[in-house]
Amino acid sequence: LKDRIVTNSSVLWAFHRADGTGSSILSALQDLFSVTWLNRSKVEKQLQVISVLQWVLSFLVLGVACSAILMYIFCTDCWLIAVLYFTWLVFDWNTPKKGGRRSQWVRNWAVWRYFRDYFPIQLVKTHNLLTTRNYIFGYHPHGIMGLGAFCNFSTEATEVSKKFPGIRPYLATLAGNFRLPVLREYLMSGGICPVNRDTIDYLLSKNGSGNAIIIVVGGAAESLSSMPGKNAVTLRNRKGFVKLALRHGADLVPMYSFGENEVYKQVIFEEGSWGRWVQKKFQKYIGFAPCIFHGRGLFSSDTWGLVPYSKPITTVVGEPITIPKLEHPTQQDIDLYHTMYMEALVKLFDKHKTKFGLLETEVLEVN
Repeated sequence: LKDRIVTNSSVLWAFHRADGTGSSILSALQDLFSVTWLNRSKVEKQLQVISVLQWVLSFLVLGVACSAILMYIFCTDCWLIAVLYFTWLVFDWNTPKKGGRRSQWVRNWAVWRYFRDYFPIQLVKTHNLLTTRNYIFGYHPHGIMGLGAFCNFSTEATEVSKKFPGIRPYLATLAGNFRLPVLREYLMSGGICPVNRDTIDYLLSKNGSGNAIIIVVGGAAESLSSMPGKNAVTLRNRKGFVKLALRHGADLVPMYSFGENEVYKQVIFEEGSWGRWVQKKFQKYIGFAPCIFHGRGLFSSDTWGLVPYSKPITTVVGEPITIPKLEHPTQQDIDLYHTMYMEALVKLFDKHKTKFGLLETEVLEVN
C-alpha cells in the first residue's frame, strides 16, 4: 500500500511540476500516510479509554439521567413517548427476575474488546463444567465496580461461551438497577439479572441446566475496603449463597480476580468515623455504599478522573464444589459447605498468586 501511494504521488508530481503544485501534493500525501501510521496506537488507546468510560458513566448515571429525561418528555408535547415507555415498563416489570433478555449481538459488540484490552482483562479456566449441572460462581473481590466480573461474564470479550461451552452466565447485581428506565434494558442485554432470591430460585429451578449465576459475594461492604495492594474478601459471615446452592443442588465455584482492587484509588474512612457511618447507613437502607474514589483523567493518566487505571485484571475460575440438593438444609450443612468454599478460595488464591505479580508470602485476608 505504501509503495502504491508513493508511486501515485510520483505520477502526480510529474504531472503538476510545470505549475509547481506537484511537490505540495506529494508532501501532503506523505504527511497523511506518516501521521496515520504513527498515531494508530494512540487512536486505539483513546478508543479503549472511551469504551471503558462509557460503561463507567452508564453504571453511575444512565439510569438517573434517563429517568429525568423521561419525566421531562412527559411534560412536553412528546408526552406520548413517555407514556408508552412507562406502560411497557409495567408489563415488563418481572422480566429481569426471569433472567432478562440477553442479546448475543450486544454481548459481542466491538466496544467490549476495546474495554478488555484497556486493562487488559483475561479469564482463566482451570476445570471443565458439566452442562447437566447448575452453578453459583462466587466472585472475589468486589473492587469498586466489579469491572472484571462485567467484562468476563456480561460480554463475550474474553470468550466465556467458548471456554465454558453450554454454560449460560448470569451476572447478579443490585435489584434497584432494574427499576431505572433504559438502564435495565442495557443490563439485561448483557445477561445481568437482580441478585435476589426470586431470580436465583427461578434460574436454578425453572430454567433448565447449564446456568451459572455469578454473585459478587462481598457486596457493598467489601467495596468499602477496596484499595490497591490489598487482597481481602468479606466472606466469613456471608452464607446465604451457600444455602441457595444447597436448596437447588447447584455446585459452588470459587473465583478470584487478581488486580480488581488495583484499578481505582479510594478514600478509606476508619471505623467509627462520620464517613463510615454515612456509608453504612446507605448500605443498610439503599443497598449500596457510596465510595469516594478516583482513577485517571480522560486524556492523561497524570490527572484524576473516572477512568480506571489500566492495570491487568485476571479472573481465575476454580474447581467446582459438588453440592447435594437439600430442600431444608440445616445450619450444620450450611456451615460445612461454607467452610469448604472458603478453603477452596484460599487454595485457589495461593496456587495462582505468584503467576499474577504477588509475592509468595502474600496472604488472602478473609473477613
